[in-house]
Amino acid sequence: MRLPGDCTTMAELRAEIDRVDAALVALLAERAGYIDRAAELKAALGWPARIGPRVEEVVAHVRAEAEARGLPAELLAGFWRQLVDWSIAREEAILGPDPAADPGPGPG
Repeated sequence: MRLPGDCTTMAELRAEIDRVDAALVALLAERAGYIDRAAELKAALGWPARIGPRVEEVVAHVRAEAEARGLPAELLAGFWRQLVDWSIAREEAILGPDPAADPGPGPG
């Protein structure tokens, strides 16, 4: 592992970016394992996949972390909303869709 300032060529820089990307994918796979376990626990509790206040709590935490690290908070919050949506879809594959979120057929 080299720090960004220690990279003297584009090849070195690209190798480090590839290393970080692989680590990010590994972390996303780890997160998915926790999502799968959350679905199991939610099934036992009778909870839906999407819990609105928790979604907002997660996004607020990411926004604060981004700001603390000098990253664009709104960009990362948007990215995390997509990640949370993917996670909820993954949970719904186990739990089924939340009937309360489905408006069902419209009138007429």
